Amino acid sequence: MEKSILNEKIITEETTVPAKSKLSILNCIDLSSSNIHKSVSSLKQACLDSGFFYVVNHGISQEFMEEVFAQSKRFFDLPLEEKMKVLRNEKHRGYTPILDELLDPEKQINGDYKEGYYIGVEVPEGEVGSEKPFYGPNVWPSKDLLPGWRETMEKYHSEALVSKEVARIIALALDLDGDFFDKPEMLGEPIATLRLLHYEGARHISGSVSDTEKGIYGAGAHTDYGLITLLATDDVWGLQICKDKDANPQIWEAVAPQKGAFIVNLGDMLERWSNGIFRSTLHRVLGNGQERYSIAYFVEPSHECLVECLPSCKSENNPPKFPPIQCSTYLTQRYKDTHTDLSAYQKQMI
Repeated sequence: MEKSILNEKIITEETTVPAKSKLSILNCIDLSSSNIHKSVSSLKQACLDSGFFYVVNHGISQEFMEEVFAQSKRFFDLPLEEKMKVLRNEKHRGYTPILDELLDPEKQINGDYKEGYYIGVEVPEGEVGSEKPFYGPNVWPSKDLLPGWRETMEKYHSEALVSKEVARIIALALDLDGDFFDKPEMLGEPIATLRLLHYEGARHISGSVSDTEKGIYGAGAHTDYGLITLLATDDVWGLQICKDKDANPQIWEAVAPQKGAFIVNLGDMLERWSNGIFRSTLHRVLGNGQERYSIAYFVEPSHECLVECLPSCKSENNPPKFPPIQCSTYLTQRYKDTHTDLSAYQKQMI
């Protein structure tokens, strides 16, 4: 019987899994471990197998995580008219309504049945860098409406940069120096984006129960865009992964939510850097009628970073599979492809 030990808890195939889903058994990386060789080996195996793994003992307390989730719920509990006052702007800061994002247009009849909130690197208007895409001032709810909300989210945005520790292990797994991704043009000045997510329950909207035959999804199948993503979730199931995105038919496996752990997955830029050795993994969210909250932290390199095949990942018999591309160019196009044009909301408000 397959099993994986996570914080002394054994996950087995007998774990309660949503109907018609196979449980994906993921490796677990302990950031407090002094055995770096074991961590590198375990992470490399996870990257080659599924592109998803758990990270524990990451240094962010469970008490604080619960506060972040509580504050997230406070925002999403607001009336829609209040949330629309902080609608996302052209820098992708602020609120994203239900159906705003369409991740899998070939299979979805509408957008994703989720709402979200983007928070990025805070760069005050007029300061160097504030004119760049994905940089600038954040959009915040009124302090009178949600006192302490901004402070909690800013603290979490800062603490989640523990993700750089994961990037160092990934570098070693690719036979690079451990500080490879720490360079200023890479994660020295990252585009680090926090996104709060809420999938509504059945008492709110009919689309909260997914139906793959009818093209209704909590979040359509997609890969993430950057280097890695750290995901914290509540205890409600919904996340599924497809280890081989080129398979036909695709095989989907459920990922178990784990208290105190981050679920980490690889993004498109890492696939490009590694020449497909480490692949960004297709994933989706299926709603089951229960309310579900999650918090994603997208770790992407600096705007000017040129993402191209690493020397250690190419050879005469294995030439680069992807052309070089600048990080901000790639991100801008992906966001444009998947989000509703803001002019559509402006017309609704007239």
